[in-house]
Amino acid sequence: MSSGKKHRFGRNWMNEHVNDSYVKKAKKAGYRARSAYKLEEIDKRDRLLRPGMNVVDLGAAPGSWCQYARSRLGEKDCLLAVDLLPIDAIEGVAFLRGDFTEEKIRLKLGEMMDGRGVDLVLSDMAPNISGIGLSDQARSIGLAEEVLDWSRSVLVHDGTLLMKVFQGGGFDHLRQELLTVFRSVVSRKPGASRSRSSEVFLLARGFKGE
Repeated sequence: MSSGKKHRFGRNWMNEHVNDSYVKKAKKAGYRARSAYKLEEIDKRDRLLRPGMNVVDLGAAPGSWCQYARSRLGEKDCLLAVDLLPIDAIEGVAFLRGDFTEEKIRLKLGEMMDGRGVDLVLSDMAPNISGIGLSDQARSIGLAEEVLDWSRSVLVHDGTLLMKVFQGGGFDHLRQELLTVFRSVVSRKPGASRSRSSEVFLLARGFKGE
């Protein structure tokens, strides 16, 4: 791609971002990112969050999902957040910085949970995009499978998993895999997801337990 095309792409993205209604709403509401409205829409439709839950947010930076989730949980409920990137402190949120795919980070996360079962796992994670479609899709599905594998070890009976995936190769297989351990699986494409994006959120409810 020529530098001119790169610059045009960058300007187009910036213009779209600045004029995005969800970006404006997020700034007005004090959310750190427009993605808060993705979780809000799914929560209002499917009633995910309520007081009395323990929640883990994977890929939490910059913290907008944590902001929304914290507003829906009780004061004594546990909300843990994990990301490679730093997150400015949010009251009532315990943050672990590191790569979720590394065993040492998962072990540390387990220590932070201190024996508590998890009612809801949230994952807005996505792999770094290389621009090679087949490779990016495979990495996205691989990451989702890691989230599922870990969730199976921490979710309470009847727990819930909400995770971002990209439609393409491996998507249907992942959905079928979810159905083997959850009673129901549905796809959600919230309004705050840009229409050109292939991202969807798989909502798996009713964890059957191991």
